[in-house]
Amino acid sequence: MRTVRKWGHGPYTVAVIHGGPGAPGEMAPVARELSAFTGVIEPFQTEMTLDGQVQELRQDLEQDAQVPAVLVGFSWGAFLSWLTAARYPHLVRKLILVSSAPFEESYAAAITRTRLDRMNAAERAETKSLMAQIDDPDVSDKDTILARLSLLLARADACDPISYVDETFHTRSGIFRGVWDQAGELRKKGVLLQMAHAIRCPVVAIHGDYDPHPAKGVEEPLSRACPDFRFCLLEKCGHRPWIEREASDAFYEILIREIKE
Repeated sequence: MRTVRKWGHGPYTVAVIHGGPGAPGEMAPVARELSAFTGVIEPFQTEMTLDGQVQELRQDLEQDAQVPAVLVGFSWGAFLSWLTAARYPHLVRKLILVSSAPFEESYAAAITRTRLDRMNAAERAETKSLMAQIDDPDVSDKDTILARLSLLLARADACDPISYVDETFHTRSGIFRGVWDQAGELRKKGVLLQMAHAIRCPVVAIHGDYDPHPAKGVEEPLSRACPDFRFCLLEKCGHRPWIEREASDAFYEILIREIKE
């Protein structure tokens, strides 16, 4: 089932790709801001496999966007945008990776440790319990568990957030587990980074210096692998730049400039 929300008026030259996997709606504030000067599509990923999500995004771009389009992928959406651009380079004019997960496995171990270190004792204990429940095949209602876990992690991910409304809806744990496990294997085997040779467009990464996902895990691998790559580090900025008091203006300034180029 294809689900795409449109912002502004056509032509729809930009697609914002949400994270998770399985967290539709979270890119609404970014889509809303960008729609002031260009048409934006916000696809919601529903497929339960990695290839299914790539094909789903391909169809959304072909049917709802003016291609080649600019893909603005956030967190997991950065990986999905990368995979889609490698498979279908004719559909993508520029890749903008916002707060991406690291592209090499060696950088990944620090993410959970950093998040836990930022929590108080009660939050840390609850987070560990929820993570165990997500992995337990005998536990039901994992969508609710994932939603609560995502809230705790979001608090740890933020540097100095403004008050905001979380516009994510229908968090789906089945998508998270089915897709992320496959993507993780691609990263472990080095396949994810090797896909750089198939990407024909400029690649830009925007990353916060407070993001638990280490900036070097994006900057260093992609600087080696991509012939046309730029990295923008935002100060006093966590995982979601658009909610950060000190960084949101700089984030949108960079994002809009890169889209217009």
